[in-house]
Amino acid sequence: MHEDDVADRYTVRSVARAMALIELVATGPQAGLSLSELARGLGASKSTTLALARTLAKAGMLRDSKPGPRYSLGTALIRLGDITRSQLPLGDICRPVLRQLADLTKMTSRVAICDEGYPVFIERVDGPGSVRFYTPLGQREEPHASAAGKAMLATMPEERVRAICAEHGLWARTSNTITDIDSLLASLVNVRANGFAVDDEEDADGIFCVGAAFFGHDGSCAGAVSVTGIKSDLPVWRVNELGRTVRSAADQVSSELGGDRYSSWSLAAGALA
Repeated sequence: MHEDDVADRYTVRSVARAMALIELVATGPQAGLSLSELARGLGASKSTTLALARTLAKAGMLRDSKPGPRYSLGTALIRLGDITRSQLPLGDICRPVLRQLADLTKMTSRVAICDEGYPVFIERVDGPGSVRFYTPLGQREEPHASAAGKAMLATMPEERVRAICAEHGLWARTSNTITDIDSLLASLVNVRANGFAVDDEEDADGIFCVGAAFFGHDGSCAGAVSVTGIKSDLPVWRVNELGRTVRSAADQVSSELGGDRYSSWSLAAGALA
């Protein structure tokens, strides 16, 4: 075998090990991992692991704290995370998911970010047909009246929900809007159990929406995906089918962001599940 080929294979193997080492630290305890723990997880000798860890620490990818040392993630990853977010806008990431969702449901699909508990829609794909909904992007919408907003609220502790609702008030958008906090909290229990929220003419007369939350790499709610259509007398099984479809789309977004699927998140959330 040519010497250059041998060198290339060695380089690729070293890069793969370095990436595996970073992943071990990222999924390890907050206090970091010892050299022995890293070597065991990597399946490599301590000397090989130490050389990799020192190289990564020098580049700022890892941080070695004394005594130990114990290795945790380095500050260089913060800068890379910011660059990644700027190069991969959420709208671009979600657009293929929204197209697929609109095609499956024949409804308009949208994605919203979570802005301190408020849904702010940033991308939309219209469903097939002539019906187009006036759904402006870039502005806050009512969290208690929209499917996306309720899906987000359902991921939060009760005290946070109360604070958000106290801040802006539970204004009636239609005769179906929930306007008292206890009724809203009760409805969020069902949202958590189902994994999706329904807006049944609560934000606008004649409009029906289904929304589901997605999560970022830190486990927090990053936003929600929703579908919007003309209100019709849908049977319960059809609403549940729509909810599962939207839930699946939201899980795809979570995966793209490095977050958990809803089923995993709800187990980790404990009392909120």
